[in-house]
Amino acid sequence: MTGPLREREEAHALLAAEAERARAGGGRFVLLRGATGTGRSAMLEAAAAHAAGRGLRVLRARCSPEDTAVPFAAVLHLLGPVPEFADLTPGLDDRGSAARLWRLLRSYAARSPVLVAVDDVHLADEASRRWLVEAARRVDRLPVLVVATERSQYDIDPRPAGLTHALSPSLVRTHTLAPLTDTAAGALVRAAFPTAPDDWTADCVHAGAGNPLLLHALLDDLRGTPPPSPVPDACAALYPGAYPAAVSWWLDTTGPTTAETARTLAALEQADDAHSRPRPHPHPRPRTPPPRTVAPAPLATTAALLADATGADPARVAGWLTAMTRLGMLRADAEGRPRYAHPLLRDAVLSGWPGARRRAAQLAVAEAMLRRGDRVDAVARQLLGSGPAGLPWVLRVLRDAVAVAVHQGRPDDAVVYLRRALAEPLPDDLRQRLLTELGSLEYASADAPAGLPRLAEALDLPAEPRDRVRTALALGTALAGRGEVRAAVEVLRATEAGLTGHPELVRTVRTASALLSDQDQTVRREAYRWLTDTARRSPELVGATGQALLVRYAATAGASSAKAAMARLRTLLTEPAEPLAEPFLLGTAAAVAQWADELDEAEGLVERGLAGQRPSLLHPMQRALRDVLLDIAAARGDYTRLLAETETETGAETVPDTDTDTDAETPAAGGPTNADAHALLALVETGRAAQARRLAARFDLRGAPDSWELNRFLYARGILRLSDGDTTGALHDFLECGRRQSARAVLSPVVTPWRSAAARCRLALGSPREAIALAEEELRLARVWDTPRTIGRALRVLARATGGRRGLELAEESVALLRDSPADAELIAALLTQGRLLSTGGDRSRARDSLREAAERAERLGAVRLRSRAEEALRAGGARRTSTAHTGTASLTGSERRIAELAAAGRTNTEIADLLHIARRTVETHLTSAYRKLGIRRRGELGEALKGEA
Repeated sequence: MTGPLREREEAHALLAAEAERARAGGGRFVLLRGATGTGRSAMLEAAAAHAAGRGLRVLRARCSPEDTAVPFAAVLHLLGPVPEFADLTPGLDDRGSAARLWRLLRSYAARSPVLVAVDDVHLADEASRRWLVEAARRVDRLPVLVVATERSQYDIDPRPAGLTHALSPSLVRTHTLAPLTDTAAGALVRAAFPTAPDDWTADCVHAGAGNPLLLHALLDDLRGTPPPSPVPDACAALYPGAYPAAVSWWLDTTGPTTAETARTLAALEQADDAHSRPRPHPHPRPRTPPPRTVAPAPLATTAALLADATGADPARVAGWLTAMTRLGMLRADAEGRPRYAHPLLRDAVLSGWPGARRRAAQLAVAEAMLRRGDRVDAVARQLLGSGPAGLPWVLRVLRDAVAVAVHQGRPDDAVVYLRRALAEPLPDDLRQRLLTELGSLEYASADAPAGLPRLAEALDLPAEPRDRVRTALALGTALAGRGEVRAAVEVLRATEAGLTGHPELVRTVRTASALLSDQDQTVRREAYRWLTDTARRSPELVGATGQALLVRYAATAGASSAKAAMARLRTLLTEPAEPLAEPFLLGTAAAVAQWADELDEAEGLVERGLAGQRPSLLHPMQRALRDVLLDIAAARGDYTRLLAETETETGAETVPDTDTDTDAETPAAGGPTNADAHALLALVETGRAAQARRLAARFDLRGAPDSWELNRFLYARGILRLSDGDTTGALHDFLECGRRQSARAVLSPVVTPWRSAAARCRLALGSPREAIALAEEELRLARVWDTPRTIGRALRVLARATGGRRGLELAEESVALLRDSPADAELIAALLTQGRLLSTGGDRSRARDSLREAAERAERLGAVRLRSRAEEALRAGGARRTSTAHTGTASLTGSERRIAELAAAGRTNTEIADLLHIARRTVETHLTSAYRKLGIRRRGELGEALKGEA
């Protein structure tokens, strides 16, 4: 027996043999069982065609639910159309009616062998079923082959017993049609699309789920979009829609409880996938041999959840999940959870489900998960698909999920949860707080166009004064970040007008105005003029935070020493501070402490300041505190950390894998940031000139908005140009930086030592007098601030410009000062200058000592540019460089050692990142470098490696 059906050879052979038996005068009852869509009807049609070809008379009936109320309806469909029995009308369900119908069948068999083909016998009326059962007991004495098909599929609502449950197995030949294997399904796909690639074919096979009905329907739909068009994940891309119609019919046959459970499972899975990281869709296991069942624990968990949400019997739900997995409709994911075999199948299961019903189901799933104690973000994902519920627990779950997402660094997820929370009925004050949080997160996640209107809307809603100030700070920060500094200050001033009776909040708003004004020199002058005048007349009106800003202003204006500034700030830090204002005080003090070379104290202040911040709310000090961390790393010459941190800050790959000039960077929007400036300097110092050039080329500074960050970047670009030999271009950048800084009353070299850099350019261009004048002016201002780093740097440049014995004295003074400074890079540069001047003066022995020390320190620091210069100077003096510590604990930088020690003590990367207030990626970068230098491969070896060379 042959036919177009695949993997049905055994069934074909059985039916062919039984047809021959009927022709020989012996009957048989054959029952073809199988799940919906496995090809029972097609198999029956093939059997009928074969029987007719072998001379059997074929009587057909297809049972229907509409006929269940009519006794003997199915049998009459078989026998009624015969003319001589047309007047036969069904009587009561009695033995006489059954006997008359049996005699009718015997009359057919007396003329020729007969095939009785009954499709979907499970839908037959009770009288017909009894008649067929009785026929199974008698048919062996007649040339009659009875073939019936019966749906055999596990449903959550138990079905009536099958047709043959009361018969002896010897009276019935039963054959179950299994799902198609992947091999057979793939052959069907290739027959329809001979040129289809393997991955496209595999995708079709997975969407077909081993079900011939679904697979044929899918192939019909895909004829309009053949490969290489991908197999879609959504039914909306299919035409004419045979596949979703087939899935819908499959669901209808399962009963309402099973259909509801199937759709609820699809909604549960869709919610999980919608907010998970994209990952390849895993393929189901081959169905030959049959796949293993789902791991008990995940299956039982899913079954309990679905049962709780739908009200179904948990044991029946678990059985259904197992059955559907064996049939191939479901598969186990990497965690053992049952999931649909393909996203398209899942979408088809959801198609046609009314939106209101789907939303109610997802709410029920979320509530069931909450009762079970599932993770809050998993519950929240289900709530995203539900409608407004007005239930207190819904809002609580969503807000908790926001907090978790923010803490774990997933702002995009937090935004989605907040948007859903705002769909709930809320009082104005709570809506105002949620809008502020949402607008802050949207702006921070680069969706500024959405964030600004949210914050503006929040500011218009009635709220407590403190909440209004939080919103105003967030909106002001966002506006200033877009270069709209005056608008930001105006927002804060308008808010201040409504704070009568709250002097502490007024001071906070005024402090924020002054801080944000740093981005615009005109607004800055106005803000600090007011702050200075008010502090002189009524110090209580500016508070500790305003006083701290004035200390910082004096430091940058060259009107204060580091010692006096720190003494004043430490006093201010002991005064009680308004919680909203405390970050301003801590951030300002941290910046000044970093300038004063009190780097550990600065880090502690930053840590306190960031600990007091709510990551989900924009605040002017968030970025300022992170900028101080970058400044601290730069002061220490920690280039590895700088590059990792600046990559996180800028969101760009600042350290590509290649070192060529061919790959153009994407033009940057807006002006450069402090992070960009530090990245540029770090790339130069670590010898990555090509990457540095690409980074510099991303910014068109001609149209960049005025800001202190632009001045920092001008200085950094000048350093790059100077290292590239473009002395004239470098001088232009340094002088432009100085012009802009002076216009802002920033005269001290604590921020950008542009005079020293410009002096080097003047010297290189043959203008020593101008170089000396610039260096002397910087030295004068450095002595006002009076820290080793600023004075040592100025002395070094003046020594180089002066030359001779006086220059050597200045260089030696610079080295001596910088040995007490945390600025290793400055000490290396001073040693270089000292070595060159000693060499010029004929003292080659001491020169070699200075240059070797410079080279060794540069090696440990990773300062490639300085190391190269030291090695060149050594070679020029006829000396060989001693090998430096490339490996071992001596080669570790300070940050690498600190992180390695914490890791060796058992801290995780996340804990180290939180403790040191750095990005986790920075920790990973430092540990990778430490492993390489220590010659180890595992975290567990750190303790021994550090101890062994201590």
